[in-house]
Amino acid sequence: MKQPASDSTACTAAAVAALCADLGFALDGGQAASLAAYLSLLAKWNRTMNLVGPEHWRDILETLVVDSLFLADFVRSLSLPKAPRCWDLGAGAGLPGVPLRMLWREGEYTLVEVREKRALFLQTVLAACPLPGVRVFRGRAEAFMAARPPAHMVVSRAFMPWEKVLDLVGGRLEAGGVCVFLTLEPLPSTLPKDWTARGEKRYIVKNTARCFWALARG
Repeated sequence: MKQPASDSTACTAAAVAALCADLGFALDGGQAASLAAYLSLLAKWNRTMNLVGPEHWRDILETLVVDSLFLADFVRSLSLPKAPRCWDLGAGAGLPGVPLRMLWREGEYTLVEVREKRALFLQTVLAACPLPGVRVFRGRAEAFMAARPPAHMVVSRAFMPWEKVLDLVGGRLEAGGVCVFLTLEPLPSTLPKDWTARGEKRYIVKNTARCFWALARG
């Protein structure tokens, strides 16, 4: 079992807002309060479930949640429909989806997670931090997609290799829909047939280069 981190800094809305400001992101009071509640739950559950590597909320924010802060701006640049249907495949502990939805709340966003305990954690988070339009589906992505209208955006972070994600969801995207990948690798110079790049964002976290890219059909 993990031991609590030695840094006793309380995970308050004010502390979260200050740290986000240091990282270059301005949160309003409601966003900071929701993110503080999520981080507190994640740090608590992480002691027994090993949801993420970092143990202290500050480390989780600086190394993992920060991706969601960058992602919110990236998603806004994609010119999605007014009320997009979004799927987060292999949602795990809710990263990047939960913090993303605290900053970007357009349309519907489903956290798809096959593992029961992680799905239970996500449901607990949504009970404590209600996010309009967000729901959890526990089960396989294939079963989820088969019963839903096509998506406008699919988000994938370490769900499976990106080429396999395209194969899985390619027929389940609306015309003009995009797959957004969070990765350490830059946009490939060669893409599979019928796929094109819609956008890319490169940034640095703790001296490590990270990327988002969005791919669309046609």
